[in-house]
Amino acid sequence: MSDPSEHGGAAGGTSERGLPGAGLVKGLAVTLKTMTSRSTTQQYPDVAPELPPRSRGVIALSEENCTVCMLCARECPDWCIYIDSHKEEVAVPGAARPRQRNVLDKFDIDFSLCMYCGICIEVCPFDALYWSPEFEYAEYDIKDLLHDKDHLGQWMATVPPPPAHDPNGEPAKEETAAARKAAAARPAPPAVRPEPGADPGAAS
Repeated sequence: MSDPSEHGGAAGGTSERGLPGAGLVKGLAVTLKTMTSRSTTQQYPDVAPELPPRSRGVIALSEENCTVCMLCARECPDWCIYIDSHKEEVAVPGAARPRQRNVLDKFDIDFSLCMYCGICIEVCPFDALYWSPEFEYAEYDIKDLLHDKDHLGQWMATVPPPPAHDPNGEPAKEETAAARKAAAARPAPPAVRPEPGADPGAAS
């Protein structure tokens, strides 16, 4: 014997589905509410949009901070970062032999392949890459979306300053290391010598 609730009688079907046309009325109510409310239109490009502080626009390069460690190029999931460098010797006074350092020759980012994941910025250990909120760099030719190190360096002027540190948050690693170094360099207080005839265990 079948369950009558499966077929849904006249009363049961009305209670579950509601009144005929109720969905249409709800949809028209949303449409009417939207039609009667005032629309907000941003007059771009005459008025610049107010972007959030952590918006992702274009990637800027601080060339003097780059040590050619290749971390950004290796971690990029799209392989859109191209780096080339050479080694040169630097004479250090007092050293037995000159040292070698990497000199950045080429640093290109192909923004036609970039998916703006930000991995390259996160893994950079020397703060050479930054997010810039600038997004107006569309081109008519896709080949012009390949930005070289000079072009990426120009975006550094648009990088916003970092937010102020929260006084209730944890101190920065640099501050902690500086305080630890200062405490280690501070001379230890002189030991207090016990007076002649005093009991050595009295102080403890």
